[in-house]
Amino acid sequence: MIPFTRVTGVAAPLPTPNIDTDVIMPKQFLKRIDREGLAIGAFHDLRFDQSGQTRPDFVLNTAPYDKATFLVCGDNFGCGSSREYAVWGLLQLGIRAIIAPSISGIFFGNCEKNGLLALTLPKEEVDQLMADATDPETCQMTIDLDTQTIMTGATKLTFDINPTRKQLLLSGADHIQSTLDQSAAIAEFEARQVVRRPWLWARH
Repeated sequence: MIPFTRVTGVAAPLPTPNIDTDVIMPKQFLKRIDREGLAIGAFHDLRFDQSGQTRPDFVLNTAPYDKATFLVCGDNFGCGSSREYAVWGLLQLGIRAIIAPSISGIFFGNCEKNGLLALTLPKEEVDQLMADATDPETCQMTIDLDTQTIMTGATKLTFDINPTRKQLLLSGADHIQSTLDQSAAIAEFEARQVVRRPWLWARH
């Protein structure tokens, strides 16, 4: 995964509540057996019409939001099915963080496992960031994970984050890597178990 330290980019407003994973990654893109080429699927039916032409009224098709790095979203973002493809597609589209008053639990967990920063803030703070994002003059945003701050031209906020999740994002390590980092301690534990509980290792 790509480490998340201090990232600056355009924040796009998506104020509609209850945007589900079927919208984020439509079902026709779930046929792939790998994770490649999913950027085209992210918000596909909102970005493109039935003939494949871009919809000029969708925010991510308009400058400067066509280069968005962050999404400021409405309540209950990522609800619906558990498809991890939704997170993969957003990352491939260039999205590094999602900010919303609430984020669906399974989607939130998939973000954590794949290096997409998911942040929930009080609604009044999200409303302020939404207002900043809606104005192209103030939509530039910086998120500093180390200091846990969000900054736009008009706003500076702080956020809470689980320390373990923060460290994974800062290092770019996933859960498997964090386990592998403890290989020596695991080997020592297993060696002690052979002595303390030899019957667990006996062959039958």
